[in-house]
Amino acid sequence: MAYIKLRPVIPTTLRFTLCSSQLTPASQTISSTKKTITTTSSLTSIHYPELPNQWTGLHNWRHSSLNHHRFWGPNGPDIVPQSSNSTQDSTLRDSISSASSLAEMGAAVLCTSDPLTKSKLSHLAYCRWREEGLPIGSSEPPVRPARPSKPELVPSKEIPSPKHSGLSLNAYMLHNLAHVELNAIDLAWDTVVRFSPYSDLLGDGFFADFAHVADDESRHFAWCSQRLSELGVSYGDMPSHNLLWRECEKSSNNVAARLASIPLVQEARGLDAGPRLVQKLIGFGDHRTSNIVARIADEEVAHVAVGVFWFISVCEQMGRTPCTTFRDLLEEYNVELKGPFNYLAREEAGLPREWYDPSLSVEDEQKKLSQVYDRLECIISMEKENSNLDSPAR
Repeated sequence: MAYIKLRPVIPTTLRFTLCSSQLTPASQTISSTKKTITTTSSLTSIHYPELPNQWTGLHNWRHSSLNHHRFWGPNGPDIVPQSSNSTQDSTLRDSISSASSLAEMGAAVLCTSDPLTKSKLSHLAYCRWREEGLPIGSSEPPVRPARPSKPELVPSKEIPSPKHSGLSLNAYMLHNLAHVELNAIDLAWDTVVRFSPYSDLLGDGFFADFAHVADDESRHFAWCSQRLSELGVSYGDMPSHNLLWRECEKSSNNVAARLASIPLVQEARGLDAGPRLVQKLIGFGDHRTSNIVARIADEEVAHVAVGVFWFISVCEQMGRTPCTTFRDLLEEYNVELKGPFNYLAREEAGLPREWYDPSLSVEDEQKKLSQVYDRLECIISMEKENSNLDSPAR
């Protein structure tokens, strides 16, 4: 696998390409001495490194029961009416029945083009893995996820404005969110499948968490798709961009970069944008859609927390400081951080402000300089006093 040149301050092991044997001894040493937390699925014991200052809800999220509330009813999330999905679900189950691992089922999801089918298959794959205790396994992801003929993917500058989209403002905003959620399904499964050959290094917990993320995202897309239909719109009725997948492609050979660019940047943007979108929809008078968006934004906290957890874990294996490593990776991979930031939601997810907020870095430097100046002023003052004491009286 080809290496991309790094800035001199970053050793080659930071790449964590996982084709290098340099990390194996370190990872073995760490895993043998570090405390672990064990949670048992039906047939699988999963070990999680014990890390400080994590999202308080992470343990409960990992241990939560399977969530089948993929229909948005009058009072919020509900189970899909049985008559509407039993035949198709049976067919989809058959399509993954020959798969013997989580990675194989993830590859099947990535190779599915129809959005709703992808969403349902994602849920069924995760459920089967949880219920049957299948191994993580190993598989090869497609070069790019299968996509439907619509929406047309265009450069971001060519995305029509709400006025020229042919959609109402609430449908326009929801369509954009649906596109993000569909991409998020593929981003999570690609992380599972692409790095599956290195489960011994990363640990089963890494793959369990990102498969869980994929399941959440598939539920979010189902809610968005349902609501679009209620508004007389279908996903694909307006062009969309391919920025999210391009960011994913950048980090295809580096798990640390993948964690930095996807959950810690892309997913974190959802924490920033979610509340603003909710307020816009309320202002538009669409409270049903605003409730869906609010629920999605709330559930995204777990996904950012997962990214923080595994980024810190990988940095520990590499012997790197998470904050500086995060910044160096974003610079190396040309990943842009955009505000305004939802500091409270990011803090809840365990994402330290000093990692991502440039203004805080400036403030820190100014504070350090101010402290230096204060000390210098104190030293000069003391020197003057000593000089006066030593001077002979006239």
